Amino acid sequence: MGGVQVKKHTKGKRNRRRSHLALTKTFLSTCPKCDKAILPHHICAHCGFYNGREVIDVLAKLTKKEKKKRAKEEAAAHAAHGPEELSKK
Repeated sequence: MGGVQVKKHTKGKRNRRRSHLALTKTFLSTCPKCDKAILPHHICAHCGFYNGREVIDVLAKLTKKEKKKRAKEEAAAHAAHGPEELSKK
């Protein structure tokens, strides 16, 4: 059991103690391959790429149903981004 409080701590004392408990904002960057939000200097969990090369084969770890869904998403993403990339060149 803990000890019994002898004197009351003031609001200032309590707040100074809690001043280091504030949450910090996580800074995210976007994956250059799939445009998903990722932590900087980490492998993309969605496509498995890091620094322009494939590090993890993500599709090998998925089930047949998930592979089909992922392939459909990627095809839709390529169709959406295709004409924009051509116009930029």
